[in-house]
Amino acid sequence: MQKIQQKIVLIGGPGTGKTTVLNALKAKDYCCYDEVSRAVILKAQKQGIEQLFLTEPLLFSEMLLQGREEQYLKAHKSAEEIVFFDRGIPDVHTYMNYFKTDFPTLFLEKSKEHTYDHIFHFSPWKEIHITDNERYESFKEATEIDIHLTKAYIDLGYKIINVPFGSVAARTNFIIHSLSCDL
Repeated sequence: MQKIQQKIVLIGGPGTGKTTVLNALKAKDYCCYDEVSRAVILKAQKQGIEQLFLTEPLLFSEMLLQGREEQYLKAHKSAEEIVFFDRGIPDVHTYMNYFKTDFPTLFLEKSKEHTYDHIFHFSPWKEIHITDNERYESFKEATEIDIHLTKAYIDLGYKIINVPFGSVAARTNFIIHSLSCDL
């Protein structure tokens, strides 16, 4: 009998600890897919475009959608029982909504077509929020984005599991324990 794959997304505004926990999950040999936007941003910067999302938001979002869909399909074809994603497909249209940018219906259709099993939410946490070359949102902006993200996932019918504040190990163990209780 073939086991069903569990697709798990880590969501939350910028600078909430998602990537750090994803790296801890990788260290425990879980299959994990990195955030696509950093690669897209760095590629654009090498081409002389400092903030692609700000200059060409639709192109940036199309590139993100394509990258996230590729990750989803690659994971789906794999034999991995549990797969973690640093952000999901719905994040793309959520950011477009947040920045009041029009987008084709394809973005929402892809969010409905490619679904996930568990959504773990990382709330804004001022003590760990930092900005860098690819993450330029202030804490206030990150908090506003977070509100849009949780609403988007709830509107798509997902149940949100809130990851408590704590050490990286505690947050990682919370997710693993939550999954073991559910499987």
